Amino acid sequence: MEYRHFSLIQRYEVTRSEPYAPAFLLIEHRPSFTYNNPMTNPIRILVDSDACPVREEVYKVADRHQVAVVIVANSYMRIPKDPLVSQVVVTDKFDAADDWIAEQAGPSTVVITSDILLAERCVKVKAVVLPPTGKPFTENSIGMSVATRAIMADLRSGVGQTSGPAPFTNVDRSNFLSALHGALVRLKRNA
Repeated sequence: MEYRHFSLIQRYEVTRSEPYAPAFLLIEHRPSFTYNNPMTNPIRILVDSDACPVREEVYKVADRHQVAVVIVANSYMRIPKDPLVSQVVVTDKFDAADDWIAEQAGPSTVVITSDILLAERCVKVKAVVLPPTGKPFTENSIGMSVATRAIMADLRSGVGQTSGPAPFTNVDRSNFLSALHGALVRLKRNA
């Protein structure tokens, strides 16, 4: 098998205990600094970046708080040339990005995702989970969100096309910025 060589990118094989084949990741390397060291600042932001409308906001808030950001996607995306920002490109296997994020999430992690099932997996491991609208998923709210998702899936399968989610607005963007800032402040205070 032949692999292309990209500048600043290396291929890693990640073995898993699950019965399916291992995932292959492309990880973009950036210089490491002391604030990326898990021993000195374990807080980081994991972004499920496929169709994420708030990536630029994440970069700004992470830079202000000096917190590492990992962009996770199944294809290469442009990211800022910032040592705090790195990218993980997973295989195009179904839910590969979600699986990687769920494995990496923990109590000192902020996960940005619109995927309710991924949010549920991350909330179970005590990660802070924010959708782009800024209303956090918590242990108390995730059950209702999963149930609503299931009901909407049933309605879509029976009725056909439904209206879908509300359009993303500037109010949502503002709420997200406020929620992400607040989450990072709380995590730093508890660290």
